[in-house]
Amino acid sequence: MNQTHIHLLITHLPIVGTALGAFVLIHGIWKRNKGTLIAAYNVLIVSAIGAGIAYATGEGAEETIEHLKGISKYLIEDHEESALVSLIALILTGGVSLIGLFATLKNTSQVRRVALIALTVSLISFGLIARTGYLGGQIRHSEIRTDTMSTSKEKNDKDND
Repeated sequence: MNQTHIHLLITHLPIVGTALGAFVLIHGIWKRNKGTLIAAYNVLIVSAIGAGIAYATGEGAEETIEHLKGISKYLIEDHEESALVSLIALILTGGVSLIGLFATLKNTSQVRRVALIALTVSLISFGLIARTGYLGGQIRHSEIRTDTMSTSKEKNDKDND
């Protein structure tokens, strides 16, 4: 197994995990159930770790496919730029989730406030990581991209040469 395999296996974890963590967090806030909040925070923390692994293996995956026929370096660059923003957002989500986990375990007065902050950050992170996954899928799945998305920058570069 190489970095490309690991990248492809792990990339879905932050996407699905962030959505799942947000839904569990909503349920925990609504029911005021600390056990559910703890479960949600754990899912969000694992999702943040998964984002770190996906980002760390991205370069190896790029090296594997960048010279294959039909692969656009611009799609790879778009995915890579989006991945960095998503990683930062998920690190923030993981950090807020750690704070929420400790606040919930210590039963502080800030449990609900931190949960609402974590929910907001996780929803934003989900939007960012879902976009990153979409951009990554376009690299190898031509069926989900339009011709203009995959080649517009390349055509412009050729025209300018």
